[in-house]
Amino acid sequence: MSGWALRSRFNLNAGSRRRSAQISPVLSGHSLSTAQLLAWIDAATQGWLVLTPDLTIGFINSRAERLLQFSSNRLVRGQALDDVLSVPQLEEAMVSVRYQQRPQRCEWEQQGVPLEAIVLPGADEWLLVLLQNRQSLEAQQEQQERWVSDVAHELKTPLTALMLVSDRLETAVSADDAILVERLQKELRRLQLLVEDLLELSRLENILPHEQGGYSPVNLEELVEAAWNSIRPLADQHEVRLSINTQEPGPLLGDQRRLHRAVLNLLDNALRFSPQGSTVDVKILPSGGWWLVCVRDHGPGLSESDLSNMFQRFYRGDPSRVRSHQSGSGLGLAIVQQIAVNHGGRIQARNHPDGGSSIELLLSRGDH
Repeated sequence: MSGWALRSRFNLNAGSRRRSAQISPVLSGHSLSTAQLLAWIDAATQGWLVLTPDLTIGFINSRAERLLQFSSNRLVRGQALDDVLSVPQLEEAMVSVRYQQRPQRCEWEQQGVPLEAIVLPGADEWLLVLLQNRQSLEAQQEQQERWVSDVAHELKTPLTALMLVSDRLETAVSADDAILVERLQKELRRLQLLVEDLLELSRLENILPHEQGGYSPVNLEELVEAAWNSIRPLADQHEVRLSINTQEPGPLLGDQRRLHRAVLNLLDNALRFSPQGSTVDVKILPSGGWWLVCVRDHGPGLSESDLSNMFQRFYRGDPSRVRSHQSGSGLGLAIVQQIAVNHGGRIQARNHPDGGSSIELLLSRGDH
């Protein structure tokens, strides 16, 4: 029986039919049929596996069937996923997607073939699983890592040389030209920070979630205190204090260096919005098998645009809302979000009901 004949036998309920009708895109006044969408998906070079809310296989294309090594004469559509496939890594990723409502990535070997899956959340608890052979992905990743290494060498080296030249100029120019040299140094430092943050974000995006090779025991309370000490001189200038509220120190397993970077970026962001003489409030709260780290400032709060875009690369909010005029790379919160994702967690922002804004970092406790 052909793939199209099998698809016609798959019995969609009335609710699914209504959803299909609602999501059919309109292009130049013409509706794109569900049959045409399924035909394109079936011809895709990437495996597609659509799961219903009760984790039944609602649709699977031929590429996914080949990657999962299902027999061509075996009808798996309409069957429960756990009846035809048992992959603990995939099951864990699906649970995380349902809980966090964020895409998750996992990898495993299917009868000796390395596979990678990206699980995407959908409306009404539907899930989409995109499958690829990891052998080709690993080759791409190696190429990208080489490119990142080349960029680091090609950009950081001349920037360092330019900084040395600017330091030499500072002692050689007149008082009138010193202002220009100072501006040059400021822009060079900003460019250095931008290059370093871009390279770090690129490295983070090439790390699989839960890749625990470098994980070690971490104490969140100590992490917050150490990060605050890094920016304490700036905080003291504006008489901004740190307040930590926790009943437990927050032990977990994680990447110590990158979690320190995440917390530092959150505290630095809160300090930028903090009025003179105020506090940055940090709460470390248990939440089931997770730790919730809440960082609150007492500033003007977040606009709707901030709430929607603040974790995107290079997003900058209204500069009039920021107390500090110190310029960052625009990548700090994007890096925090990627660190959270790599630890199987998430990050979100909201306006605190008593004023100011609160950014909440959720991290798995792990087996500490």
